[in-house]
Amino acid sequence: MLHVCSLARLGETVSRTGARHIITLINTGTPVPRPASVRPEDHLFLGFNDIIEPVAGLTPPGDHHVASLLRFAERWNRETPMVVHCFAGISRSTAGAFIIACALAPNRPEREIARRLRAASPSATPNPRLVTLADQRLGRGGRMVEAITEIGRGANAFEGEPFALAID
Repeated sequence: MLHVCSLARLGETVSRTGARHIITLINTGTPVPRPASVRPEDHLFLGFNDIIEPVAGLTPPGDHHVASLLRFAERWNRETPMVVHCFAGISRSTAGAFIIACALAPNRPEREIARRLRAASPSATPNPRLVTLADQRLGRGGRMVEAITEIGRGANAFEGEPFALAID
């Protein structure tokens, strides 16, 4: 099971779910306290800004970030939950969860995963650059991008509510 949350809700989400793996998708340099129940090697920190186009002085999501995300997810044994988080729990983390779900359930239609994402989180607004890079890397022919476009922008929120996304 994947759980998605904001940085502010990371500790409580890990504690509540029993997660033993964390993916952090957040600005480089942001302090992220790793819960003691998660080993350092089971915490992936990817530092980049939540942008869709390059902007001077900011780090856009890159293919190397997606490659690292996918490698980390592929070695996850799924015996315990994984938490994917970003600063607000709305854009980078929801893109990460969508990407992982698509990668680990390759026979499940992208649209179905996107609809599950929307049902679980009304505020989910996956970062389109991350989704596009993953779509290309996974050879999905634009279907991941189309699925996210179809669900549209999520409801306005300062912080997303934690939610779960099943992979099956």
